Amino acid sequence: MLPGLVRSMRPHQWTKNVFVFGALVFSLHLFERRSVLLALLAFVVFCAVSSSIYLVNDIMDREQDRQHPHKRRRPIASGQVPVGLAAAAAAVLFAGAVVLSLSLGQHFLAVVLIYAVLSYAYCFGLKRIVIIDVMVLASGYALRAVGGAVAIQVDFSHWLLLCTSLLALFLGFCKRRQELTSLQEGAVAHRAVLANYTVSFLDQMIAVVTAATLISYIFYALSDEVAARLHTSRLGFTIPFVLYGIFRYFYLVHVRGEGGRPAREVLADTPLLVNVVLYGAAVVVILYWFP
Repeated sequence: MLPGLVRSMRPHQWTKNVFVFGALVFSLHLFERRSVLLALLAFVVFCAVSSSIYLVNDIMDREQDRQHPHKRRRPIASGQVPVGLAAAAAAVLFAGAVVLSLSLGQHFLAVVLIYAVLSYAYCFGLKRIVIIDVMVLASGYALRAVGGAVAIQVDFSHWLLLCTSLLALFLGFCKRRQELTSLQEGAVAHRAVLANYTVSFLDQMIAVVTAATLISYIFYALSDEVAARLHTSRLGFTIPFVLYGIFRYFYLVHVRGEGGRPAREVLADTPLLVNVVLYGAAVVVILYWFP
């Protein structure tokens, strides 16, 4: 049961919590020991909270997951992990996250609680409301970014919030599209909200959000305000990495029929993973060594 419980906590999904480090990098505090430790603690808190939410979600969705070709092998859906054990683990993880959050201050705790309330509301009902379901998922990414800024006690940029939210919407709509196309007749049985989506509608939403994401990042990278705050006008050199990353993910969605599990696909697709690493390296070099 223990390996199954660990799987149900979805440690591979912890990669989503790297958004916590956005403020650390772009506030020019990356090499300050105290800020790094605070950001790492915030990362641990979000990992604990998200794992708690995944356990609750798998408990709630165990019947629907049994209709999914891949999710039916999840430990809770397959019966490997008893519901009682999963619920107890979720409670312990959430309690531990709250205790750790207090060490980062009341404002950080407030961000974590908002994130938890929205996520649990998603599990218990919001995931059945068309469009709202994706917007709630996207808000989770934005709150991670805000939490990272609050943890190290810096002002979070409206650009950071905007770009993170739009990227998350892009990933969310791609996820819904992959679910709809891969499950076909069984889509609604697995996720009721898919009855309100069509492939053409999702393609339009993805196109709108893609354009908005790229334009927002380009304006951010070329902004005089950002150049003055970061003491560099070279951030525009990172635009090709963002373009390629979006287009590569577009390729995975439309040509390979992927996109349903963003965290795994970023790690599994070598060109995309290399691009993400190069983007991160370029940002660090531009901001810290050649401003």
